[in-house]
Amino acid sequence: MKGLQRGLTNYGDAEFSMFLRKAFIKAMGYSDDALQRRIVGITNTYSDYNACHGNVPKLIEAVKRGVLLAGGLPMEFPTVSIHESFAYPTSMFLRNLMAMDTEEMIRAQPMDSVVLIGGCDKTIPAQLMAAASADVPAIVLPVGPMLVGHYQGEALGACTDCRRLWSDFRADRIGAAEIEVINERLAPTTGTCMVMGTASTIACAVEALGMSLPLAATIPATHADRIRCAEASGRAAVMLAEKGPRPSEVMTAAAFRNALVVTQSIGGSTNALIHLTAIAGRLGIQIDLDEFDTLGRAVPVLIDLKPSGQHYMEHFHWAGGVPRLLSELEDLLDLKARTVVGTLADTMNAATETHEQAVIRPRSNPLNQSGSMAVLRGNLAPRGAIIKQSAASPQLMQHTGRAVVFDSLEDLAARIDDDALDVNADDVLVLRNAGPKGAPGMPEAGYLPIPKKLARSGVKDMVRISDARMSGTAFGTIVLHVTPESAVGGPLALVRNGERIELDVAARRIELLIDADELARRRTRAGAVVEPTLPRGYAALFMRSVLQADQGCDFDFLVPPTI
Repeated sequence: MKGLQRGLTNYGDAEFSMFLRKAFIKAMGYSDDALQRRIVGITNTYSDYNACHGNVPKLIEAVKRGVLLAGGLPMEFPTVSIHESFAYPTSMFLRNLMAMDTEEMIRAQPMDSVVLIGGCDKTIPAQLMAAASADVPAIVLPVGPMLVGHYQGEALGACTDCRRLWSDFRADRIGAAEIEVINERLAPTTGTCMVMGTASTIACAVEALGMSLPLAATIPATHADRIRCAEASGRAAVMLAEKGPRPSEVMTAAAFRNALVVTQSIGGSTNALIHLTAIAGRLGIQIDLDEFDTLGRAVPVLIDLKPSGQHYMEHFHWAGGVPRLLSELEDLLDLKARTVVGTLADTMNAATETHEQAVIRPRSNPLNQSGSMAVLRGNLAPRGAIIKQSAASPQLMQHTGRAVVFDSLEDLAARIDDDALDVNADDVLVLRNAGPKGAPGMPEAGYLPIPKKLARSGVKDMVRISDARMSGTAFGTIVLHVTPESAVGGPLALVRNGERIELDVAARRIELLIDADELARRRTRAGAVVEPTLPRGYAALFMRSVLQADQGCDFDFLVPPTI
């Protein structure tokens, strides 16, 4: 079945179902000629709350043009829209809701293929989770990164510079009037963060995964090339409607490995690992943390972008974008992996000659010898934890210090800036009950603020450990995604103030320095774990069903039983 005949509402009479469908769609003014074409669905994730998606209406218009030029019928439909800063309690809490919404709308409405327009951190992961489950031919169109802002001759970008300058404000190095002016300069256009945060990381990973057109990850949101990319995506969607491939034929184990290689090489966000794990999980593919860590040892960081480096996404684009990067990683990739328009080799060969540049480094001169992330294990993280080593302080990569423990986000907010807090620069800040169930929703709270009294004395980084996430735009020596989380009985719940914690990134170890027998006694004394619950609605569903970070934080009933 194709076009309007797909997925007929069941009244017990298929011919009547089609008759009724045609009667109502003709109320929209469509001709019989139009209704006989292949139908391309287009997700509308525009929202007045979502500045990242401010260009979506123009992108939809261009996608429709491309579909029509290729002989298809474009059909726009709305889905949930999530913006990182406008999502209570967290955007991660709502990612699975958007994935469910998008999947069911793809299933419920007749479409032969779908163009998934997204950008802000959790939107494209949600869309690809949906596409993997619905398995209707799909292509991703990122909204693109915003342009840089400027203040007193310095280029500024959301949100790495947001965090750096806010830290300066907390330390009284910037006054209230100045920070207000800076606030207006950090996000000067629509589009996603222009640093290698989660949105940029996911867009690059999706291009490597084969689910978008070449250069789709890096074209600035405000440029005419972004509009032309949208038109080309519409054309490609018609081809997908006619002969595929389906998402399950593109997003293979080899494709995910390619995406992980690129994620390590770009100084990618730690969030990307959770999202790629969730997307792969929908297809019965497991992302192995040890294999990911092995990639991190072999794949250097080649992209000189904040927060790991100095530049911004528009500079990466004009340097050649993902295709140019792929040519530097050629021997580490499966170039035969299928994409929505060919193979990954075709994407790599789409690279154009560019001027001499320093944004995409050669393998002989990497920004960082190792990849973006390392996987840590030990008695604090039996199922693993993550550190973004490319954005950490070298002098803290091997460190032992006293634990200063915060039991919750509320406890953190109440005590972190108290002058009476017993803390010094060599201590290790520990936040627990901030994981998928503990918070709930695993907020980006892993970037614990430096206590004000230390910030004022010039301290800019400390070792910080939590079962929370961290924005891809953030920097610092921060251990995240400690699994299992404390709220479900993870050992982070057993740490006491003043006990010593050892971080050794080279050895991939994170340890509470007490003997195993004492840890076991504490676990016994703690008794049976009573996991947190919520009383009603989506929140209750989330708390019952959300998986841990190493499983992608998807819902248990949305993944194959073997995952």
